[in-house]
Amino acid sequence: MTQLSENCFADAGSQLTVEEAQRLITGNVAPVEGVERVVLADACRRVLAEDVLSPCDLPPFDNSAVDGYAVRIADLDNAGRLPIEGTLAAGAAAVGPLQPGTACRVLTGAAIPSGADTVFMQEDVHVNEDRTVTLPAGLRRGANLRRAGEDVACGALALPRGRRLRAQDLALAAALGLRDLPVRRRVRVALFSTGNEIVEPGSPLGPAQRYDSNRTLLASLVKAAGATVTDLGILPDQAVATRRAIMDAVAGHDVILTSGGVSAGDEDHVRAVLKESGQLVFWRLAIKPGRPVAMALVGGVPAVGLPGNAVAAFVTFLHVVRPLLAALAGMAVPAVPTVPVVAGFSYRKKAGRREFMGVRLETGPDAVPVAYKHSRDGSAALTSLTETDGLVALPESATAVAPGDSLRFIPYELLL
Repeated sequence: MTQLSENCFADAGSQLTVEEAQRLITGNVAPVEGVERVVLADACRRVLAEDVLSPCDLPPFDNSAVDGYAVRIADLDNAGRLPIEGTLAAGAAAVGPLQPGTACRVLTGAAIPSGADTVFMQEDVHVNEDRTVTLPAGLRRGANLRRAGEDVACGALALPRGRRLRAQDLALAAALGLRDLPVRRRVRVALFSTGNEIVEPGSPLGPAQRYDSNRTLLASLVKAAGATVTDLGILPDQAVATRRAIMDAVAGHDVILTSGGVSAGDEDHVRAVLKESGQLVFWRLAIKPGRPVAMALVGGVPAVGLPGNAVAAFVTFLHVVRPLLAALAGMAVPAVPTVPVVAGFSYRKKAGRREFMGVRLETGPDAVPVAYKHSRDGSAALTSLTETDGLVALPESATAVAPGDSLRFIPYELLL
């Protein structure tokens, strides 16, 4: 369980920008304790806990990058025709050094005999009937030869701690002869929804009720971020039940994550409970959708209350919870990737807040992607997420969008 000092945060009070909230979170959150070793097959997307130094040279020996002929380049000063002395295939060890004035037939990946310093591609040479090879002039010394340790030298940093391991990182570890890696334990998240108006999918609906989609959404996002989820279900709009659930979740979890109940209505109890039970770090962000998002420390554990509307919960998860989980996992906060696109719509907004909206992309003139706004507005319209390719972020200073304007596009596929 994460234990953070409540003195490290100060209640920000006013609306924060996205960057201010992220700095407040990541500057004061320490990684979870606990390291385990996992085999490479189970290490993808886990966070490396320690620097990995290379235990050997990679490649471990000088080898040929092509099928061809290994020579001493100095032997070509006197003649461009050398006798062929032997053949080396991949996996075969040279029995001795390359004799001066000779060429050795080598196949791709084969060890280079000592003394050889250059490999001629077989396409560039002529093999004569008397088992000699004619070599062209002009090739530089060291061509087509992979030196031992040129990729990674023995003792060099191969993989830095804090990296979320990818398939290519695991391939490098395997190439270095490693079978397992030290990774941080997964961040544990307690998740629940709030609201008398929501019920479990599949249950009978009352006359003024709807199905809870937020827990499904947020649980999937948490897992995609590499953390584990404890599903605590749906809480009624009751202060006592909300307080009990939050306090019970402190034990055994690193983050408490809720949705709903963070506005200022009579039945919005989450923010009040967070403030009474711990230290409120911030409440509102200068973004749309998602202005009412609360973060507090309860018993040293970060607790985040997201808005109840699904699109607002999605946006605030990406910009608040995602960096929080990254910091707790011991990795650098992942940058939100953006791609330049051109607006294919008109829109007006208020200055002073960053606004996110779902858009679909089409290829415009000169293959430039054009973004088109979803037809339905509102932070509860789930189709604005399912029928779009990503979000555009309209900066705080913007007040209008016109067709042809340059926009920052955030692809879903690069976020999740």
